[in-house]
Amino acid sequence: MAQAFDHVPVLAETVLASFATLPAAAGPQDGLLIDCTLGGGGHSALLLEAHPGLRLIGLDQDPTARAAAAKRLAPYGDRVRIVATNFADFLPPEPAALVLADLGVSSPQLDVAERGFSFRVDGPIDMRMNPGAGEPAAALLDRLTETELADLLFAYGEERLSRRIARKLVELRPWSDPTGPEGRGTAALAYAIAGCYPPKARRGRLHPATRSFQALRIAVNSELAVLDRLLQRAPDWLMPGGLLGVISFHSLEDRRVKTAFLADERLERITRKPLVASEAEQEANPRSRSAKFRVARRRAQEDG
Repeated sequence: MAQAFDHVPVLAETVLASFATLPAAAGPQDGLLIDCTLGGGGHSALLLEAHPGLRLIGLDQDPTARAAAAKRLAPYGDRVRIVATNFADFLPPEPAALVLADLGVSSPQLDVAERGFSFRVDGPIDMRMNPGAGEPAAALLDRLTETELADLLFAYGEERLSRRIARKLVELRPWSDPTGPEGRGTAALAYAIAGCYPPKARRGRLHPATRSFQALRIAVNSELAVLDRLLQRAPDWLMPGGLLGVISFHSLEDRRVKTAFLADERLERITRKPLVASEAEQEANPRSRSAKFRVARRRAQEDG
């Protein structure tokens, strides 16, 4: 339901400040914003309000997010177009002044048990951004060999105990069977992972299942491959002087963004170091603590 999708955009003031000036080529009453991860429309609403001439194309593969965004952005009328797609598959109709990608999983996705993203609320082991397509995480857990699963947990979750965890999860198969004697939801999965940790390590600030859940979510949604495609394509979406901003939430993403911005001759880095949330925002919205925002500008052709 759209009303359940109540998401506070991270780094809102930082995004507004970084995108305060549109490129000269956009003109004072024109310009296109492509929001690659529309979510509930929070960032887009702020930018449309700040730039009265700006038009939006918002992309999202989650139908719940699109419904919520349509409601939130309704006051902006025909300035808004919402497209049901993964951003890696998009081709813009015209050069954009601004391109924004917020790579985080939204609060509603995490908090709704049926989506299966969270170990804090029990639900099916799903984790798909698009619940109507692809392979749920439970099927992935049942399909991979023990070695493949361990490699996945290490590569995408940077999980030190990946082999121990993979061995335990293979022993407890099938995860796709919701009628299993120990339960086969996210709570049971998190419990099994936590049991692979020494008792003292289970009581730290970071839940023992955090890295493994991250790894499974990344794998289910091909997140890093999709990000690589975006970083390759997005510079060509921009008009000269157009701005590309990416909000990432873990080191695997941030390293890719940093490397792409440095290596791409089409881009000039605006942020030498990533912008992060203020102490006040981190206190008010704990999910902003890991957010990092990097911005680059599309070079004019004469810039080389």
